[in-house]
Amino acid sequence: MKTRITYLVRLYMLLVLVFVLQKPIFMLATVPENSTYGIDNVLDTMLHGLLLDIPVTGYLISLPLLTVMATFWLHANVRLRRWMTLYYIVVAAVTAICFVVDTSLYPFWKFKLDATIFYYTDSPGEALASVSTGYVVLRVIATLIYAGVLFVCMRAVTPETIAPIGKTKEKTLATLALVIIIAPLAISIRGGLGESTTNIGKVYFSEDEYLNHAAVNPCFSLLYSVGKADNYADEFDYFDEQRRATLFDGLYPATPTDTTSLLNTTRPNIIIILMESFGGQIVEAVGGRPDITPCYNQLAREGIMFSNCYSNSYRTDRGMIAALSGYLAFPTLSVMKLPVKSRTLPCIAASLNANGYKSTFLYGGDINFTNMQSYLRTGGYGTIVSDVDFSESEKKDNPWGANDDVTFDRLYDIVASQKHTPWHVGFLTLSSHEPFEVPYKRLDEQIPNAFAFTDDCLGRFVERMKHTKMWRDLLIVCIPDHGFLYPADITHEQHHHNTMLWVGGAVRTPRLVTTLMNQSDLAATLLGQLHIDHSRYEFSRDVFSQEYTYPFATFSFREGVAFVDSTGHTVYGINSDRPIEDTTNEASPARTDKAKAILQSIYDDLGRR
Repeated sequence: MKTRITYLVRLYMLLVLVFVLQKPIFMLATVPENSTYGIDNVLDTMLHGLLLDIPVTGYLISLPLLTVMATFWLHANVRLRRWMTLYYIVVAAVTAICFVVDTSLYPFWKFKLDATIFYYTDSPGEALASVSTGYVVLRVIATLIYAGVLFVCMRAVTPETIAPIGKTKEKTLATLALVIIIAPLAISIRGGLGESTTNIGKVYFSEDEYLNHAAVNPCFSLLYSVGKADNYADEFDYFDEQRRATLFDGLYPATPTDTTSLLNTTRPNIIIILMESFGGQIVEAVGGRPDITPCYNQLAREGIMFSNCYSNSYRTDRGMIAALSGYLAFPTLSVMKLPVKSRTLPCIAASLNANGYKSTFLYGGDINFTNMQSYLRTGGYGTIVSDVDFSESEKKDNPWGANDDVTFDRLYDIVASQKHTPWHVGFLTLSSHEPFEVPYKRLDEQIPNAFAFTDDCLGRFVERMKHTKMWRDLLIVCIPDHGFLYPADITHEQHHHNTMLWVGGAVRTPRLVTTLMNQSDLAATLLGQLHIDHSRYEFSRDVFSQEYTYPFATFSFREGVAFVDSTGHTVYGINSDRPIEDTTNEASPARTDKAKAILQSIYDDLGRR
């Protein structure tokens, strides 16, 4: 009996120690630039992280415990080390993979490993396009070493053999003793006896988001997120239905097309350019750096500039649906990856097609990445041009696909060859994305230079279009798919505060629009100018409508949801269950409640679809 208990205790302590030691290693590998953390921060992270490390260890120790219980009733020596070998291989491999993948992705994603990783497993080439072969090889080696060391350690604490227990009474008492141990083990897995069960927010202890993330066990983060997405309507039930409806009422009113026309025609040819990561910090016209986007800044003076437009999310698959379908983004899931849901959404292309347009979509990368093609096809894009339509030489400079100079040239060819009018082309750029390697050199810093390259491509394309007969009836809409964390210390509000630009011969007169709005308002606002019904776009508002009387914006990301209005902004942490960013030192309860009501409402809406 003593041998068995000693084994379980040693294995339990080993696994806890492994998870605790992950914290300082994670911090060494991912610490943000210009950040300094002391030993006290590391110790706090390790200590608070135990609230998830212990439950995960409880899960992992369950099978060894049951195995030991089974040995009480066997009449021969049990070669326990051999019995547990396969289980140890699985545990070592999964633990190592989760830790190495989490540590590798965090500098890019800024959130802990979760089910999002499975969105990209069907396109591994695209998922790895931002990194070098050496980068991948090094992490494979690290995974193998980690898994190997953990496997050896688990075998070392495991007895080679366990002798049988002779008498039935002794067997029964030993079994009962372990059954008693199961109770506190189950409580530790649950996270205590209180109403709140184990969840990621339990380890959040600091105002510093990075320290909270460092405390999260990556295995728990991954498992916790898997399986939570099916019952969407039950997610984030902050309020009873009456309170939710009261808070939500009036936020998304119907906005009929009763606006002053900003265009010379109600049937312009339309290009919508989703500009990869083109955040407000990049564009001088909305307060960004003055030297990155001279072409965009000039076009802002020539067209309709929306200077107070907020992106809805932080990734392309979410931002594209916000822009083209007017549908709000979700912090914990991608609707694009759920065809059964995404096919229920309206789309600008389908609305235009129903009014005489023909729609094409252009992207220089893999159109199947994150299920993009399924969404676009369902949304009305009859013709799709993607990486397979470019030669190898045209794709050689960027691991994601064809660079923006190549795709802007192809965009010109597409519009120049249109025989049917009116037409619409959607276009997603890709050069302003990791690894930020572009065939262009104007700025010394790599990241700004990549954005400057896209800006230059845009400027040359517009200038080229100005010299054609197509310019007179053309409307070009430039809007980012999402913002970008540049510089790395910007706030969530700055990250999502971006821009939108309408330019072209169809624009009646230059105009600066300072109205608060969202990327998701593009659909209703554009269709309103065309006098096309947009009532299906329930979360999109025509910002020029007389019914748009309460301007505000909202956005979400993996850790939170935000609400911005004329009084300021509040970012509410969905894991920490508290405001994590605010215009003032004291968070606004009104803004917080509205953010929560919107989050609850969109999950309810998704559940009904």
